[in-house]
Amino acid sequence: MLPVAVDAMGGDYAPAEIVAGARQAQEEDGVPVLLVGRPDELTDAGDLEVLEASEVIAMDAEPGSSVRRMKDSSLVRAAEAVRDGRASAMVSAGNTGATMASALLRMGRISGVARPAIATLIPVPGGTPTVLLDSGANAECSPGWLVQFGQMGVVFSRARLGVEQPRVALLSIGEEPGKGSPFVKDAYAALAATEFRGAEFIGNVEGRDLLTDTADVIVTDGFTGNVALKTAEGALKALLTALLAAMAERPEAMAAADVLAPELDDLYREFHPDTYGGAMLLGVKGVCVISHGSTRAVAMRNAIGVAAEMVRADVVNHLTEAVVAQT
Repeated sequence: MLPVAVDAMGGDYAPAEIVAGARQAQEEDGVPVLLVGRPDELTDAGDLEVLEASEVIAMDAEPGSSVRRMKDSSLVRAAEAVRDGRASAMVSAGNTGATMASALLRMGRISGVARPAIATLIPVPGGTPTVLLDSGANAECSPGWLVQFGQMGVVFSRARLGVEQPRVALLSIGEEPGKGSPFVKDAYAALAATEFRGAEFIGNVEGRDLLTDTADVIVTDGFTGNVALKTAEGALKALLTALLAAMAERPEAMAAADVLAPELDDLYREFHPDTYGGAMLLGVKGVCVISHGSTRAVAMRNAIGVAAEMVRADVVNHLTEAVVAQT
């Protein structure tokens, strides 16, 4: 397999944590990695191949203009490596908007895709994660875009999670078809009229259904999706923090915590974003995985693993076929 191009300069803990995760992916998991960044700052790269890029797009930089202006940035060079056949995929924990712009402008959009969307895995206790999209790429959408999000989410759910017949749902404020804003009602009608190949539209779901097995793919606009995702992450973090604090209050509770430690560790890993590595940008002509800005070595290693898995599953060609079949 061609190497996974990793933006070594992107993220709050770059480059040290990014390089550490990249080395783990190559040395322990066998996934070849191409680091992209400033060679003089990548002193711990070991045997990893390095593609030089002199510029770094800041986390708070304006995405579109930065990508167009900073042609030698690590993000742009990583996307070009995929486009030119030097890498099989790209991964970045840097500026999310710039990562999307780099992938879109350098790799190009799959023919027939109106807008790429970010697909994020939402953990389901004891079950298969739910795919939420769009979770931040498009703040404003048309009903037709949500239909395409559903189509791409079905392909991703099959390739990433092994769900044979995904159930597609629309995020709303009530289960009834008539609930929601005019946009949501129009989106419902468009989704209901769509014949999903090997999948089905099951109607509306609410925010409380995100962490359940009610649906396999949940579609919404990027603004709502991002708010829902960050709310779920914050609530889970607060719950786990409160649980740990409660167990440290009394000796009896601490003793119980010691007994439950293995189960609690498994639960913590199941809900922690680092376990999933990052979200995939669906709709571009290449595999692009977007990680949290706070990504450390473990999350980066997992993100590279996800990218490699999607390359092996040929998910981009499957997405292309799905979009063509529905147009």
